[in-house]
Amino acid sequence: MLEDRSNYTLEDMDRMSVFHPLTSIETHMKQGPMIIEQSKGVRLRDHKGRELIDCGAGLWCVNIGYGRPEIAQAAQQAFENLNYYHIFGGASNEPMIRLADKVLTLFRERSGAPQMARVFFGTSGSDANDTNAKLVRYYNNLRGKPEKKKIISRTGAYHGLTTMAAALTGIDIYHKAWDLDGSGVLHTSCPHFFRFGLPGETEEQFTDRLIGEIEAMIAREGAETIAAFIAEPIMGTGGALLPPKGYFEKLQPILEKNDILFIADEVITGFGRTGDWFATGLYGLKPDIVTLAKGITSAYFPVSASVISQKIWDVLEAASPEYGPVMHGFTYSGHPVGGAVGLANLKIMEEENLPANAAKVGSYLREQLKARFGDHPYIGDIRGQGLMVALEFVADKAKKTFFKAGQNPHRVVAGYAPDNGIMIRGLPFTETLAFSPPLSITEGDLDQAMDALAKSLEQAMPELRKLAAEA
Repeated sequence: MLEDRSNYTLEDMDRMSVFHPLTSIETHMKQGPMIIEQSKGVRLRDHKGRELIDCGAGLWCVNIGYGRPEIAQAAQQAFENLNYYHIFGGASNEPMIRLADKVLTLFRERSGAPQMARVFFGTSGSDANDTNAKLVRYYNNLRGKPEKKKIISRTGAYHGLTTMAAALTGIDIYHKAWDLDGSGVLHTSCPHFFRFGLPGETEEQFTDRLIGEIEAMIAREGAETIAAFIAEPIMGTGGALLPPKGYFEKLQPILEKNDILFIADEVITGFGRTGDWFATGLYGLKPDIVTLAKGITSAYFPVSASVISQKIWDVLEAASPEYGPVMHGFTYSGHPVGGAVGLANLKIMEEENLPANAAKVGSYLREQLKARFGDHPYIGDIRGQGLMVALEFVADKAKKTFFKAGQNPHRVVAGYAPDNGIMIRGLPFTETLAFSPPLSITEGDLDQAMDALAKSLEQAMPELRKLAAEA
């Protein structure tokens, strides 16, 4: 006999039916879900009627803001015209052709990266990094260097959660109990000077120490075994970690000298979040592969991209007569509706100059955070670039003592935030709150968000004091 669920609430149905990603099952079964019912601009409304300024743009991704009718119109037209067809075997469609061309044009003309040559489409940043890992193996096999397979990543990095992408991710909590096969992945130190700089060490000395560690790793493993180095220009999930002074300037010549490909993971930093179209241009990077997702459609449709350089394309093209088709792809690669949504999204970003707004309003956000919370006893560092900003908590500011693992003071503060009208997210690697709102946010919106943050911090103070005393 079937169970009658007609009287169950949505919360009950959720607990009985949905397996949530990145969620404590124990906590969820006790507390139930937060159900988001509506969105518009930079605001959400949940099932309790709370209006919330979304200081996370979803998961760093709703760059143009919520509820844009232009996107709905573009998607409807695409659905009516060509709701789906694959791009296997040379088939194609106009929206994805134009989106690939647009992405390459932005790299070449706005980011100083004329070497970028082709775009491979998927549906998530995770699958794009799996594609990248396969491509660097394929590239070296075609070059007659089958032993050149290892990829260097960094502690604190986030590159996705499919099996290979999770192995590249350098945050232990994502590995616990999964038995991931991390063979072929090497992790070097996290480039977060505030947290990991040694006493008395300057930022430049910190950079030199990390670069020396990478050189020693290459020497120890053998450059002939290392295929690629993958890095987020600004580390997102790790804590909005900016590169220390001189890091990429000193790293890139070492990679080039040792014939090691550079993969720039711009899943978060791409499409205006840093105040530039891409962090590739912001930091003068010369990547061989760039990973994109999130902002390419502002999350209105799942699209990712692996953008590859002419150097790699030339090898693939030359080997094609011997090796035949490149046997890699996904059912939804090059989805025509995703292409149409991506083009409409980028049109909005250009017409409203949202990267420039991210730079301007992001500077205002950092100024306000420092003015209002710079003296807070448990906020140790305020940092960011564009609208990728973070607060990192410390147990003792004078002694620079950090909270113990598992105390999670930042999550305590985030827990109070919805009742005060904002959504903020505590990150898993450091005790950091991230602020990455839609790029369309205004200074007035941010003023309201700062008031809500102040209330949340005040409410959390008794718990923060207790945690600090135990740290």
